[in-house]
Amino acid sequence: MTTAVSSPIYDELVDLLAEDVAPSRILNFQLSPSRQMKLDSLLDKNRSGTLTSEEAEELDAFAHFEHVVRMLKARALQAKQR
Repeated sequence: MTTAVSSPIYDELVDLLAEDVAPSRILNFQLSPSRQMKLDSLLDKNRSGTLTSEEAEELDAFAHFEHVVRMLKARALQAKQR
């Protein structure tokens, strides 16, 4: 699984989303229970070494998604503190 690194490619999208959504809404964002259960299952399989290649791609997508969410939350927190 690759991990997302901070990249300028995300900056414009993150800025746009952070500007147009209330900071509290971004800061309170969480995965739905069903998505969280799926992520937990993938993480368990990853730890036990039983991920299929398709599941590894799905876990990688979760990692990229989490990176964008963290960037959004950081921007929202900055906006809230202004």
